[in-house]
Amino acid sequence: MVPVVLSPRDLAGCEHRVALDFAHDRRPADEPDPPGVQRRKEAAADHRAAIRELLRGVHSDQPGAFVVVDADASTAERAAATLRACDAGASWIWNATLPTDREHGRRGHSELLVRVGDGYTPVIVVNHRVSQPAKSTPEPDGRAPSLVTSPFWMWAPSPDPYRTGRPNRRDNLRLAHLTAMLVEIGRASSTDTTELRGGVIGVDADCIVVLDTGAMLEDYSAILEHRLAVAGGQVPTEPRRISECRSCPWWVRCGPELEEKRDVSLVASGNQGSVLIDAGITTIDELAAQRGAPPEGWPGGVRFGDAIINAIAWLTGTELVRRVDSPRVHRADIEIDVDMESYGEHGAYLWGTLRTDTTDSSAPVEYRPFVTWDPLPTRDEARSFAEFWGWLMAERAAAREAGKTFAAYCYSQQAENRWLLGSADRFAGEPGIPARAEVQAFIASSEWVDIYEAVGENFICPRGKGLKRVAPVAGFSWRDDDASGEASMEWYRAAVALGGGRPDDGQRRRLLEYNEDDVRATKVLREWMTDGAAAQVPHERDLLDRFRAS
Repeated sequence: MVPVVLSPRDLAGCEHRVALDFAHDRRPADEPDPPGVQRRKEAAADHRAAIRELLRGVHSDQPGAFVVVDADASTAERAAATLRACDAGASWIWNATLPTDREHGRRGHSELLVRVGDGYTPVIVVNHRVSQPAKSTPEPDGRAPSLVTSPFWMWAPSPDPYRTGRPNRRDNLRLAHLTAMLVEIGRASSTDTTELRGGVIGVDADCIVVLDTGAMLEDYSAILEHRLAVAGGQVPTEPRRISECRSCPWWVRCGPELEEKRDVSLVASGNQGSVLIDAGITTIDELAAQRGAPPEGWPGGVRFGDAIINAIAWLTGTELVRRVDSPRVHRADIEIDVDMESYGEHGAYLWGTLRTDTTDSSAPVEYRPFVTWDPLPTRDEARSFAEFWGWLMAERAAAREAGKTFAAYCYSQQAENRWLLGSADRFAGEPGIPARAEVQAFIASSEWVDIYEAVGENFICPRGKGLKRVAPVAGFSWRDDDASGEASMEWYRAAVALGGGRPDDGQRRRLLEYNEDDVRATKVLREWMTDGAAAQVPHERDLLDRFRAS
């Protein structure tokens, strides 16, 4: 008898978290989730509910084809209801729960079981993208596209030349886990492993991405065996800082442990940290003392010297380090800072701008928001985006007519570019919406400047390159102590009454102030980079010299 039972969540991510979870009767996970984590869970639940109702509607003319298992029933009751639906031959079973497999130490549920032949195929519903449009349609060279999809409303897998996949290890392991459980109870779609499939419906809900789960089972079995040993305390684990730590309830324990040990993962996480530890460099002090070539396996494109500087900065309390003698960033006569606010995958509801005329000190520095307070998704988003784009292009044209240079600035253009292009695509043909080619030309020009990239070119940032990490070094502070991207999601829900009730005007003002502070922070940071950073921020060679001397 296996002493522990794992869910798919236990198969990926931090092994030390799994060990801690199963070693304690009361886990931090039993405590309420932080607001950001709760919001993501609520968004995922809303997405699943929308998919359920959409599929229910699609199959409403087929009595008994679409069965919904009661989510409020106990685990045992849900499993029994799932098996009854299978016995009845239901085509689609929503909220399917499989019987706990204590012999092999696993439990799991699938948003959907889809009848295929005499058995069932698991289909999970996730709140992230699992495919994207292909950049170009493959030439007819006889090769099948690598991605297989099925229509959203039926199970009919076929090669899809119009999409490319976005693989997700957690999704793959969950599907393999569910497939193995179906095989064990004799409910799988085939007894031939090569024919076993699973599916994923992503946030776009435009298709089912079909995956070859049979080919995953060997790798999955090895992972399950290892994780069972971890959970059972048979494999020792220790904390390491990884991206998962940001939302892990165990960080309150692991963080102080790592700091006490001065663990190298605090300044070099991910692949960098793994390479250092494999090379015997386990503490920040040991990394700070390194010179010369990086250890074998060091990630390409990453300066080993940056890791050393990060270690020295951690030891000396240095917040920012110059790479260059004189920091540089593109400047212009008319400078417009831009910051976009979105709500998950539903759309961009606010484009905030700050206009500065650097040739006229008497000209007011004006914040101007372009916003829709209709709950997303909404067609009114097209109106606010069109107004923003029209105003931005008018300012650009006016600058040129006046013989002045122009530049627009953002902080980390990936998000802004996504919604600039996405808005042009989604609202094509509506009044004031630019063509995609027009947007592409603008973001590819020298007049669209990413201050995040400029920071990386000029500085090493031991505490991270986020705006709220770097701008305070330049002397900027936000009016709201709780200002953050995660917090803004909660403010938005109240501002537009997503949870019911009346829209909160106070939260609307809070969002506008937060957005205004973001664009003002970008302006302050840019100006400080060219005017004060050289005198206030130590150069990396100076930091190295001081550390050697000490």
